[in-house]
Amino acid sequence: MKQQQEILRHTISVIVDNEAGVLARIVGLFSGRGYNIESLTVAEVEAESGRSRITIVTSGTRMVVEQIKAQLDRVVAVDRVTDLTIDGPFVTRDLALIKVAGTGEARVEALRLADVFRASVVDSTQTSFVFELTGAKDKIDAFIGLMQGLGLVEVARTGAVAVSRGTEGL
Repeated sequence: MKQQQEILRHTISVIVDNEAGVLARIVGLFSGRGYNIESLTVAEVEAESGRSRITIVTSGTRMVVEQIKAQLDRVVAVDRVTDLTIDGPFVTRDLALIKVAGTGEARVEALRLADVFRASVVDSTQTSFVFELTGAKDKIDAFIGLMQGLGLVEVARTGAVAVSRGTEGL
């Protein structure tokens, strides 16, 4: 009887040359092989050298994740691939903008909960708020769940951004 391998969630950081088509090639690599991307964020991090950082959260067995990293490493514009999940402790955060509409007690309760979750009010009208919340995915999910009963209108959120702890950088 074959032993089933454990599916683990991995956060992978990829430093790439900031040029047209790189993101499409990386996403195509995942879709072409049937790998799932749970979260994807990308932004320029070194303007002078023209590099961007892509943070990918994916799940798979150890073997699948090793294949993903090897495939990423073969993309021409990729400078470095780091599996933060394996390489040691790291800090990760998501960002969400959450629009809640309400008046009266629901409005007051939304503000109380925002304070508990350390969400900032970034826009306010007589009948709505837009909250900004950063933190772990579970924290944001919990806040959104509580806001559903108080007039949740819309959610926009990033994927994970992550950086390793300590003095070493990518």
